[in-house]
Amino acid sequence: MDTIQASDFHDIAKPSDPRVAPDGEHVAFVRSEPNDDDSYESTVYLAPTDGDGDARRLTLEEGNDAEPRFSPSGDRLAFTSTRGKDDDTQQLWLLPLDGPGGEAEQITDVVGGVTSIAWSPDGSRIAFLQSVTEEDREEERDLEVPDEYEPEKPDPRVIDRTVYRTGTNYFDGKRPQVYVLDVESGDLTRVTDGDHDHAEPTWGDEGTLYFTAQKAGEDPDDNYDIDVVAYDTESGNAEDVLQTTGWGAALAVTEDHRIAYTYTDAEQASIQPTELHVYDRAADETYDLTADLDRGLGYEAAPQWGPDEERVFFTTPDEGATSLWSAPGDASDAPEREHRGGAVNGAHVADGVTAITKSEWDHPGDLFVSDGSEERRLTRLNGEYLDDIAVSEPEPIAFESGQGPVEGWVLTPPGFDENETYPLAVEVHGGPHAMWTTSGTMWHEFQTLAARGYVVFWSNPRGSTGFGKDFMQAIERDWGDVTLTDVLAGVEEVASREYVDETNAFLTGGSFGGYMTSWTVGQTDYFRAAVSQRGVYDFTGFYGSTDGAYKLVEGDYDTTPWEEPELLWEHSPVAHADEVETPTLVLHSDDDYRTPDNTAELFHRILRKHGVDTRLVRYPREGHELSRSGEPAHIVDRIERIARWFDGYSEHHDAERALDRPDDDGLSAGEDEDDGNGDGE
Repeated sequence: MDTIQASDFHDIAKPSDPRVAPDGEHVAFVRSEPNDDDSYESTVYLAPTDGDGDARRLTLEEGNDAEPRFSPSGDRLAFTSTRGKDDDTQQLWLLPLDGPGGEAEQITDVVGGVTSIAWSPDGSRIAFLQSVTEEDREEERDLEVPDEYEPEKPDPRVIDRTVYRTGTNYFDGKRPQVYVLDVESGDLTRVTDGDHDHAEPTWGDEGTLYFTAQKAGEDPDDNYDIDVVAYDTESGNAEDVLQTTGWGAALAVTEDHRIAYTYTDAEQASIQPTELHVYDRAADETYDLTADLDRGLGYEAAPQWGPDEERVFFTTPDEGATSLWSAPGDASDAPEREHRGGAVNGAHVADGVTAITKSEWDHPGDLFVSDGSEERRLTRLNGEYLDDIAVSEPEPIAFESGQGPVEGWVLTPPGFDENETYPLAVEVHGGPHAMWTTSGTMWHEFQTLAARGYVVFWSNPRGSTGFGKDFMQAIERDWGDVTLTDVLAGVEEVASREYVDETNAFLTGGSFGGYMTSWTVGQTDYFRAAVSQRGVYDFTGFYGSTDGAYKLVEGDYDTTPWEEPELLWEHSPVAHADEVETPTLVLHSDDDYRTPDNTAELFHRILRKHGVDTRLVRYPREGHELSRSGEPAHIVDRIERIARWFDGYSEHHDAERALDRPDDDGLSAGEDEDDGNGDGE
């Protein structure tokens, strides 16, 4: 049986954004996979919830489709797509589902693209967001783009905001605004027009649209205040209903105006769990649904009301897995766990059916449904691929550090022989307030390293979510040593096994994991080689150049560069880079505005100045999401470079240092593609 290779990423499909039809008989979802031109193909599929029949493709293999949303009657499906658009802006499309069906019709052509679509309860209108400039609004390009219009990039670029870029793009004066489209007439109404950001268009009754607005304070970019606004579509009047705080707010509203929304304490918000509240407008009462649940809400599925609008459903990280919970809207009972397992990236409830897209240790992603009595698997998107591939099952482990219990996993190579010895690859997650499972976006990378002959170890050290508030807050004012204590305790536990060669241990991680990799090699020479990816290397440089993530410094460290410059310097990996002896590869993205490349360049230069084996690899066109949604060739290249950097210092691989090999040797892009059997880098 074949083993998993980095280049297999091109063959892996993943599901997301499941939506149950109003009658509960079908689920629409998005199926995404790499295509031949090194981008992604995302199309909408439809699967019967009874499992009787295969999922079928609903939309054309042209452009990228997203956000499938059934009309309230279930006779139409709205979605967004880039098909036919050279600038890749998402436009709104409508597909009839009743009768013999028909072709999808494009129903918007707007300059700012379409996101966050929401049907009105009577199915006559669709609300959405688009990001536009003041000039776009003045010229009404946000209502319809003139045929001859071609946008110009600012030259020079003038910055008047605290946060002026994110992802891989500058805002360039654009603000997300709310719009409502009359489906029958095609009339498009601009709902908001202010110089601030809007989000989460959500309907209450058919005459009331809710959304969020970040407009509070002298500088809305620099605080956590978020207003929830009710907009009367008949009169055009808008009313601020409540104010919440957090890194954004998710909304779900009933027809009688009970608003479920997320709340995060603004005091050091980055280390606070996200709670779920409900505000009853009629009773003027607010309920905390998660007061007795020591878990923070996850990002994977926004809160939603169940079909009877009595219970609210939401997800949380939960001790190495994802849990779906429900709670009564008046907080009269504690939340109940409806589902636990895998890494969930989407969930939806309708007509007594819960649809979930998730990955587990033995597959990278599929669609499941539950009716309360049993769970059914509706797809096997990668069935043919998995039938011919050896997939190893991770072993859960629990161990003690000097700080208390920690949980993690050990993955052994296919064909594992306990009488043999293997090198160890240690992975550290990002965040820092995130959580790993046995699957998720790292499934392919972990399995690839195992297939190349490494025992792979990963864990959820202190600072991780899913283990309670105290566990999450344990790294306050100390990202490095607190996390390192837990990670090294796990390494010691795994390395004590006879089949692990503790003299051949390797380390990598991205984002906060990149911070921890570079911090670790400045504190210990235990690892033979390391790969630091998209990390934070200097807190002061990070604070001044990142997007809104500068709040991590203010929250996690409760300080700023001008208040305690010495503290932030001592906790920066570059302050200890002159002590590094471990060969360290540095990987970064050119357009990463979450962890900008300037601090990576500083770390790399210090390593070079001190004679450390190092190399800086930069990925053009990529941002902070490289490992999750970067160009497929870049994702493959990244994993292969990690493996060949490790191989070059491993006594278990017959490979030269990456620094001594031709540039493309051992990479899929090279003429001599590595066979993945451990005899190449």
